[in-house]
Amino acid sequence: MDNSPRTYKVLGLMSGTSLDGLDIAYCHFTKDNHRWTFSIEKTSDIAYSQTLKQKLKNAIHLSAIQLLALHNEYGTWLGNQSKAFITQHRLDIDFISSHGHTVFHQPDIGLTYQIGSGQHLANASGQKVICDFRTNDVIHGGQGAPLVPIGDQLLFSEYDFCLNLGGISNVSFQHQNKRIAYDISPANMLLNHICKSIDLEYDKGGKIAATGIVNAEFFENLNVLNYYKQPFPKSLGYEWFEEQVIPIINNTKDTATNLLHTAVHHIAFQIANEIKKVKKANPKMLITGGGTKNEYLIKVLSQKLEGIVSINIPPTVIIDFKEAMVFGFLGVLKDRNEVNCLKSVTGATQDSSSGVIYNPA
Repeated sequence: MDNSPRTYKVLGLMSGTSLDGLDIAYCHFTKDNHRWTFSIEKTSDIAYSQTLKQKLKNAIHLSAIQLLALHNEYGTWLGNQSKAFITQHRLDIDFISSHGHTVFHQPDIGLTYQIGSGQHLANASGQKVICDFRTNDVIHGGQGAPLVPIGDQLLFSEYDFCLNLGGISNVSFQHQNKRIAYDISPANMLLNHICKSIDLEYDKGGKIAATGIVNAEFFENLNVLNYYKQPFPKSLGYEWFEEQVIPIINNTKDTATNLLHTAVHHIAFQIANEIKKVKKANPKMLITGGGTKNEYLIKVLSQKLEGIVSINIPPTVIIDFKEAMVFGFLGVLKDRNEVNCLKSVTGATQDSSSGVIYNPA
């Protein structure tokens, strides 16, 4: 293992379950004296066109041939976006590290699939690419998720808890000298789905949710979902949301305002339940992800965790681009052949250095 100081210049790409677009983060990572530091130098968030958004949303229903064609098409699109970003900012990079876009995530049957062909991405961008970070962990019996906790452990060690509020809420923390992490509940995925019924992409700042009242039946039906009874390691995917949660929403007769209000209380309730289970002295929690900008969700969560944990909201660039940055970091660890997938997090039989490397041809 090479311990000499070296700075890696990496383009991290992230497409989340919220389908709001592609996050690009140009980052520097330096390891010096066994400690990693990072800086986020340049960023961009590229909204998906309605056509591409619909293609990605409906990808789970495509035939095998159609899905593979989209895999290649999306890889080329990622490569073109990356090349334009690199050219615009005149960047010198070592490689692109891409999460891809998750279509299938069913680790119980040994399946996780992120589209965005690495070879197409490499060819379109003209850059070395590292991607497909989940498959190897699933082969070793893991959930293939969440993967950000290695970044939490090595880049944000001053926090006792790292909570991410994306399409799904997830948490990571040290427990008995091991990193533990798992998905807690749907978050923006749930809120944004309800917003569609009133022709909105999302509830900005949680302003609509804040004016509603709790629908007790909806709140209870969400809280009794079997997932919440399962022990970690565990993870969620869109298929679960489609099968388990959307029918509950469809069978609840109430206004979108009350559904949003109730959904916020459900998300905060589930998160608070999990944090309360872990005993730490004067703990600090970092919250990132798009849900951090939902002021009403943060208010309700803060009330439920008052006196239990100190909540820290970082600068906006970290809120918005932490996941893209960490996937850049996963690429660095893969490039160094170091562990980037923790069995204590995913439930795999072993730690691994996951990811596949593609060179432009």
